[in-house]
Amino acid sequence: MKLFTKSALMGALAIVFTAVSAHATEATPLNGWHATSIPQAIGYMLLFALIGIFTAILGYRLFDKCTPGDLHKEIIENKNVAAALIGSAVILGVCIIVAASMMG
Repeated sequence: MKLFTKSALMGALAIVFTAVSAHATEATPLNGWHATSIPQAIGYMLLFALIGIFTAILGYRLFDKCTPGDLHKEIIENKNVAAALIGSAVILGVCIIVAASMMG
């Protein structure tokens, strides 16, 4: 026996969607991490840059530990271009995730 019919489920989703979209269109004041002066904006920029760089390095090192072999050695000593492309893709992927999380 089905607990929900298809039409009841669609109706419930429509009600939730309407409530969420109505809430999202209400004007909310900006607060939190929004800078109110140039020095504060520069400070936030430096803070986020340090967090982003640290996280990118940590993500690369974590990826290197989780894969077989030594990726850093393969890139530096053996000059393996394919390994360098994988390493750069990992760093860019982590940077995109960090940037998206910082944007909100």
